[in-house]
Amino acid sequence: MADSQRTILVTGASRGIGAEVAVRLAGPGRRIVVNYREKARRADEIVERIQNAGGTAVAVQADLCDDSAVDAMLAGIGRLDALVLNASGGMERGADAGYAMRINRDAQASLARRVLEVMPAGGRIVFVTSHQAHFHDTKPVPAEYEAVAASKNAGERALKNMRALFERQGVELVVVSGDMIEGTFVVRLLDRSNPDAVAQRRAAGPLPTIEEFAKAIVDAVDAPGIDGRTVYIGGADYLGRA
Repeated sequence: MADSQRTILVTGASRGIGAEVAVRLAGPGRRIVVNYREKARRADEIVERIQNAGGTAVAVQADLCDDSAVDAMLAGIGRLDALVLNASGGMERGADAGYAMRINRDAQASLARRVLEVMPAGGRIVFVTSHQAHFHDTKPVPAEYEAVAASKNAGERALKNMRALFERQGVELVVVSGDMIEGTFVVRLLDRSNPDAVAQRRAAGPLPTIEEFAKAIVDAVDAPGIDGRTVYIGGADYLGRA
């Protein structure tokens, strides 16, 4: 790999927003690491899409809640120039009560700390969240999403509490927060279990698409001068712009 090649790790990149981000990030001089937990076939398909478009990519399996798996993933990647913390969970069938906090707070902070060992000055960490999580303390949240919202809010706060450490390393942190995203697993699940919650968000304005949200995340990886900022996509009423 040429020294000038930039390596970007996208967690939870085998489907949905993460997959779209990985594909959009690909380009000359970049190697995209497509992280996945279980869906190897889907991850391989994303890698193939990137390679067919002339990009460089590799799929790497790692459960972010498994420290040894994360260590092995980072050892295999080597130098890392950007990290997109997209993976999240807590609404899966059969998930135990503590899983949301483990994946959305503990695993995010742990991975961010670990990557500092392989991320040079000028690197960037992008944390992907939702308005329901970002504004958790001030806005109502659908009951089905409460555990996810609370834990992702805690994850964001944990990362922001690490800002001094990031700054000493010359690493930047950007948060990208989106309204309910049309076509995602969360919206499909809520459409079945709590359709009124989704209808209320749609009544407030068109929901962002996966493509629109992914573009904002990709822009957050590349845009200069946004260290420490939160980028908001959709949900004008959350921002007092309705």
